[in-house]
Amino acid sequence: MSQHDPLIAHMEEIGERLIADNDERQYFHGAYLRSTRSVMEDAAAGRFVDSAWAEQWGLAFAELYMNAFSAWERGDPTPGPWQVAFDVSKDPSVPPVRHALLGINAHINYDLPQALLAVITEEEFSDDDVMALRAADHAHVDSILVQRVPEEDKRIMQLEDPGDRNFVDTLMSPFNRAGTRRFLKEGRDKVWSNTRLLNEARRRGPDVYAEELAVLEALSQERVADLVTPRYVIMRLARHGFGVVLPPRASE
Repeated sequence: MSQHDPLIAHMEEIGERLIADNDERQYFHGAYLRSTRSVMEDAAAGRFVDSAWAEQWGLAFAELYMNAFSAWERGDPTPGPWQVAFDVSKDPSVPPVRHALLGINAHINYDLPQALLAVITEEEFSDDDVMALRAADHAHVDSILVQRVPEEDKRIMQLEDPGDRNFVDTLMSPFNRAGTRRFLKEGRDKVWSNTRLLNEARRRGPDVYAEELAVLEALSQERVADLVTPRYVIMRLARHGFGVVLPPRASE
């Protein structure tokens, strides 16, 4: 029995509830659950450079999402980007593809650097050979997600009403092969940069790390809020691209 089995089972139960309740969170949740299964299958089959590490990373990544999900349902403080994405789930006028996009942005921009930090030690960040292995496994996850694009796009389109996906939603959507490759490549580069800056903050102590994480949370929240409505979103994407970038900290 894999250590991921209880998490996957819990996510499956939640997914069934979201569908039964016609809850808009089902669109991201379902896509993420299926992607998580695929990653874990590749880890079990030894398709990563370091499959044991990839499994730990996948678990840390999923737990960050599930913690935010549970906090929001309890009415507890929820990380800013997830607060925005989950609050929008109350609005059925927002098309499914955008609900999925909001969740993807919150999870990659805010959760992914934290998940990487949870499974890469300070010492490993200074080891170029180890970091090359981690980067290779990170890239392999991207290849899994690209392969899943046709099925996920088909699922979303089956749930959409006519006219749901306007030009802006089509442009923003990661659910096409070209868009997914662009989104993942840009997101991966920015996530690695942000993770390294978070690691430097971690080296300086918990207070500095908390400050840096708060900056990442604010930037991620702003980006998710940008995508809630399509007005001017094309100009914002053209100027800033996908993802967020932590500014370098001044030397102390």
